[in-house]
Amino acid sequence: MKPNLIEFQDITFGYRTEDGNVLKSLSLQIPSQSVTIILGPNGVGKTTLLNLLLGWQKPQSGSILLDEQPLMHYSRRELGKRIALVPQRETFTFSFTLLEYVLLGRAPHMRPLDMPSEADIEICMQALEQVGMAELAERPITDLSGGEQQLVLVARALAQGSRILLMDEPTSHLDLKNKLRFVRMVRNLVKNGHTLLITTHEPEVAAAVADYVVLLMDGSKAQAGPAEDMLNDAYLSETYGIMVRTAQADGKKVILWDNDEGYDEKQ
Repeated sequence: MKPNLIEFQDITFGYRTEDGNVLKSLSLQIPSQSVTIILGPNGVGKTTLLNLLLGWQKPQSGSILLDEQPLMHYSRRELGKRIALVPQRETFTFSFTLLEYVLLGRAPHMRPLDMPSEADIEICMQALEQVGMAELAERPITDLSGGEQQLVLVARALAQGSRILLMDEPTSHLDLKNKLRFVRMVRNLVKNGHTLLITTHEPEVAAAVADYVVLLMDGSKAQAGPAEDMLNDAYLSETYGIMVRTAQADGKKVILWDNDEGYDEKQ
């Protein structure tokens, strides 16, 4: 078992009191140098967990540890050097070129009003190369498709140089070819020492990349463990409230689902 890099200890959080808590006394451990998938239906608190880890939200109770130190002990700049985010979506107001946009990821390493150095530009070009977009470095980001823009968000996070990457539904706009590119990139990042925490509602993504899986159901009830233990018929069916089956195809796990009348959705 790899050492835990991140720990959520008895976390409770809610956005508005009248809406109740999104997360309720939730405890999780995220191992280092691995891919942990937080898997579950919409609205169970997957994105909220990332926001808490980034320090954008603060829990009503409980604590978050990073490298065994409370998250509050880190400055915003220190967190920026340690943790990078690939958001689920982003609005592109200005027609930055891809290179200009990815250079924003270098902000934690620069002083205010500094111009990017040649080293910064090289790091960003390497990040664009990793996601297969280097040839488009001078193209306006607003000219890209949604899937291509999603890959540029990944490149910006890679350019940040953080060893922890948080990815919120990163494959939601990707076609099959780019999903394959994403899977290969994730495995290479782990080989190079990165820790990835990825939220998704797509169990097939978890089957393709996960070392560890957290099945989050209602913000308090979670099953967590190695992917081979978590991605089974019983756990997935309970998480999604429909009949889910797993099978093997060419040595890989695939996820099958249907609205089987024999499954009690109320259980």
